[in-house]
Formats: sequence, C-alpha cells, structure tokens
Amino acid sequence: MPTGHHMRVGIFVFDDAEELDVVGPYEVLAYWARHSELRPEVVTFSLDGSGVRCAKGLRLVPDLSADEVGPLHVLVYPGGFGTRALLRDPAHLDWVRGMRASTPLMTSVCTGALVYAAAGLLSGRPATTHWQAFDELAVLDPSVLADTEARFVDDGDIVTSAGVSAGIDMALHLVARLESVDAARAVRRGIQYDPEPPV
Repeated sequence: MPTGHHMRVGIFVFDDAEELDVVGPYEVLAYWARHSELRPEVVTFSLDGSGVRCAKGLRLVPDLSADEVGPLHVLVYPGGFGTRALLRDPAHLDWVRGMRASTPLMTSVCTGALVYAAAGLLSGRPATTHWQAFDELAVLDPSVLADTEARFVDDGDIVTSAGVSAGIDMALHLVARLESVDAARAVRRGIQYDPEPPV
C-alpha cells in the first residue's frame, strides 16, 4: 500500500469526541513518529476537513478531510458522545466499512467501539469499550465478546481499548507491535507516562 511513508496512521476527529481519546494516542504516536527510524506519519482528519469541538470544549483543526487522507495503515477512532450520532448514520457506517476494507489495522478508543459494532466490524469478536458503554455495545451487536476487564483488546486486525486514558496504553501497545517493545518503552519514558494514582 504505497502512501509515501513506510507507515501512515490517521486519527479521526469529530464533534463531541472525548479530548483524551484523541490527544492521548496522538501524543504517543507523534512522539514515536519523531524518534523512530521507521519514520511513520501521523495525521488527524475530520469528515469534511473542518475544525471540530470536542466533548469538553477543546477545538481542534485537523490536517485533512476524509476524502484527502488517502490510504492508511492504521486508523484510530476515538470515542465520546459524538459517537452516538455517528453510529446511527448509515452513510458514516458505510464509510467505516470502506475504511475497514482498505486499512490493515483498525483501532478504537472508548465508545469508538460502538461505531465499529454498529458497522458490523466486531461481530463474534472480542472487544472492549468504556465501562459505562457495555450495555450499549450488547444492544448494537450481542455477538461481540465483551471484555470488561482489559485496558485494550488486540484481535489482530482490530484493536479496541477501554475508556479515555486506556487509549494511551493501546497506543503504546501499537508502537510495540508496529516497531518493538524497546521503542514503546522509549516513548513511555519520553512522555513520562508512569501513572501513580493518589487513590
């Protein structure tokens, strides 16, 4: 799949996406891109290329539109309240299925998995999502093998993660998978990600 880069990662953004679902993986993957000899490219894109307002008010200006983004090796699909409208949009679900057909690795953060389920991508497969969204996931596709404990679930060509901060863990896993464990550890050190919660 020629993209002009050895590896190309696209992070989809939309109105009411959860901020950390977007910028958590972006921080990990962009740091990796700057320091890896593989020189992956990381881009953000929205459906029409316009800016978006995330769930808590953060405004983002994406690099590209969906029509401009071109072939990707990895798609990162965040969650947030904006997924509820998207999972009911037949045209958007067709787009997701089209991305699935052309993108080797589809990933989601939080309730991004609901959109994947609505598009039929998770049928009969293990997956996870935000802890509050498992009932919605079961309604959308009862055949999904929901993992309520995992921070992320890697099922080969689809990787789903639990809510919000779990997207950082998933992104570090992607670095380990796409390059090496040492590369992921270097990114983790570089962004000083070493959670020590107070409770």
